[in-house]
Amino acid sequence: MANREIIIVGGGMVGALSALLLAKQGNTLHLIEKSPVIMPQQDDAFDLRVSAFSEQSKRLLEEAGVWQDIPLDRLCAYQGLQTWEKGSQKLLFSSTDIGAEQLGYIAENRWIQAVLWQRLKQLPNVHFYENTQVMSIEQNEAQVTITLSEQRTISAELLLACDGANSGVRNHLQIPVTRWDYRQHCLLINITTDCPQQKVTWQEFRETGPCAFLPLAANNASLVWYHSPQKIKHLQSLTNQQLKQTILAEFPKLDFDFEVQAKGGFPLIRRHAQYYYQGRVVLLGDAAHTINPLAGQGVNLGFKDVQCLVELLTLCSDLSIAEILKRYQCQRRPANLLMQTGMDVFYKVSKSDSQLLRILRKGFLGVAQQSGQVKNRVMRYAMGIN
Repeated sequence: MANREIIIVGGGMVGALSALLLAKQGNTLHLIEKSPVIMPQQDDAFDLRVSAFSEQSKRLLEEAGVWQDIPLDRLCAYQGLQTWEKGSQKLLFSSTDIGAEQLGYIAENRWIQAVLWQRLKQLPNVHFYENTQVMSIEQNEAQVTITLSEQRTISAELLLACDGANSGVRNHLQIPVTRWDYRQHCLLINITTDCPQQKVTWQEFRETGPCAFLPLAANNASLVWYHSPQKIKHLQSLTNQQLKQTILAEFPKLDFDFEVQAKGGFPLIRRHAQYYYQGRVVLLGDAAHTINPLAGQGVNLGFKDVQCLVELLTLCSDLSIAEILKRYQCQRRPANLLMQTGMDVFYKVSKSDSQLLRILRKGFLGVAQQSGQVKNRVMRYAMGIN
């Protein structure tokens, strides 16, 4: 593969993984990040921002050479997943049903970003521009040029926009976005429990929105509570002790004692860029699409974007940038749209208070639990394995 000079705007998980994989191929990278990247400490409290990583995402981090750098006491492998509607039969997924050691892993976003940056800092072909922002973008048939906030200019063959849901690059280029406000907020609650690390994650569906439990390393866990913006605002106003009492009274039953450590809420908004590239600029991850976090697929979709683009740049280096980006969009946009739509349908159906839909939902969960190979195929697809 010919050496390319590439700009990446956004040094989060998607941007940093893109940079590392492309740098390992011999490309010259310019990584732009507006916020300082601080290496977390192993005795830090658990961060609210965690993600569920599929087996496919784990393989990409292994390929980048950083999976083993994640401290074991900040990583939780889970072997089971349970989902049900209040009062209905549980749909159970287990790694043993498909001969796997685990279904996935839950880790803090900041630790994944930190180990990626740690490796990037060791590479001579990666140039860092921290605490700075892109002020302008100009491009022609041969290159794209950006001007940073300190008036430095950088030119390259390609620019990857990995700068998140409110992407400044996307906005600067005026790439249109389909946007849908779910009119719901989500509260993340970190707790410590009186029992060892758990291995099962679960979701209960209610008309007010899902409630979920995510096990974290050691005796830590994350509770996820969907509700109206007004309800979430009220829950955020409570003290940790008051919130604990509200969880005991209103959240699905927890089979252990716990203490609330931290909480934070955010609105649920779906976004999808109407096209993924313009000239020599391409969107990846949340800059291109955000999804309802219901199934924990957000970071995994972003990593699939990375894998697709890196493979095209590596294996199709004889093609023009325009043709590579066209193929990337043709592969990733329909796949991301399908996942978004599937999650939206599931979300809307799960919240409906129609008596008929309630009966159908409960019946579906019962049938799905008995579906054997079909259920296992769904598990394998979600894990990104054949």
